[in-house]
Amino acid sequence: MLDDALRGFKDRLLAPAARALGPGVHPHLITLLALMLGGAVFVLCLRQAYGWALLAWVGNRFLDGLDGVTARVHGTQSDLGGYLDLVLDFLVYALVPLGLVLSRPASELLYLTLAVMLATFYVNAASWTVLSAILEKRNRGARERAEQTTVSMPAGIVGGTETMVFYGLFLLFPDRLIPLFTVLALLVGLSTLQRIVWAVRYL
Repeated sequence: MLDDALRGFKDRLLAPAARALGPGVHPHLITLLALMLGGAVFVLCLRQAYGWALLAWVGNRFLDGLDGVTARVHGTQSDLGGYLDLVLDFLVYALVPLGLVLSRPASELLYLTLAVMLATFYVNAASWTVLSAILEKRNRGARERAEQTTVSMPAGIVGGTETMVFYGLFLLFPDRLIPLFTVLALLVGLSTLQRIVWAVRYL
């Protein structure tokens, strides 16, 4: 929901760092470093080092934004880069809550809410990626709409910004995972419904 509004701000904020890196640092390298920090979040959660995990999460999100800005600043954007960025994002989105749940004695309810939340992510990913593919097919995609992303991302209640905030809350309040998982699952489910309604109206 906030991604479109904040994208310009993010680009202006990260552009100096991207220029400082210079054209010799390939965006794919930044994407892989972001993945490594995402993996570090998982490991740190397993060790119950939640403060360090939160710092690693912030670093992961910083690099996740920096790779795209670096590509745009130095003219090295590619479809492969956009693809890897999205796929590895979803890998990290799965690892972090798994690490949190595995780090502590878990109840059946915690496992259930984790399963429901990840299931809503799975369905939501299908809802927007397929919709994006259809929009590209109909020449109504990112390029035609002058969007900065590789593919058009139809807006929903939960986007990258909201996911970043919720995951930060998971790490800040690991004893409150059940209500946090539940709220995020509900919002992601509503985002999916929102896109389905849009598709029924406009496709």
